[in-house]
Amino acid sequence: MSQPEPEHYFSARPATADERRELTVELAGRAVDVTTARGVFSGDRLDKGTAVLLPLVEADEAGGDVLDLGCGWGPIALTLALLRPRQVVHAVDVNERALDLVRLNAARLGLTVRAALPDDVDPALRFREIWSNPPIRIGKDALHGLLLRWLPRLAPGGVAHLVVQKNLGADSLQAWLGSGVLPGTTTTRTTTSKGFRVLSVRRGA
Repeated sequence: MSQPEPEHYFSARPATADERRELTVELAGRAVDVTTARGVFSGDRLDKGTAVLLPLVEADEAGGDVLDLGCGWGPIALTLALLRPRQVVHAVDVNERALDLVRLNAARLGLTVRAALPDDVDPALRFREIWSNPPIRIGKDALHGLLLRWLPRLAPGGVAHLVVQKNLGADSLQAWLGSGVLPGTTTTRTTTSKGFRVLSVRRGA
């Protein structure tokens, strides 16, 4: 089945019917069963960009808060929770159906993920890491606004990992991030794979 139209999964309440389906996907090196639905990003499979990003998530016994920005049905948040039992995993999306799916999938895997709308996240929180397959198709201005809202919330020494398709502006986004719009950060290209770039934005200690 084709992906839903962008206005569906960027909406707070998608207009499409909440038709749910079961998928078996590999997260954190193991096969898990998850529930997805129409009207959320990549509701019929693990997105190719997300699949490039997930292997970069490493096990970590340290504590702290980490964020999956634009979580969809939750592959990044679930991977973080599987590999980092001591960290508090937050999942943010504007799509309420997506947040319901994250909560459902976390519960069935015995994980704790704090799924919330953007305005419901404590503004005082600072994140050790932010992981995101950002919604490029919302347009450059909206994307820049999204990143300018969340990337400044990296803790000192924190890093954000963003996966962006090369032909959808990964290089221009890297140039913008490195232009000084986020004082005190440096942006590097971590990897290139299958037509995607992973950009890492690190805040100075």
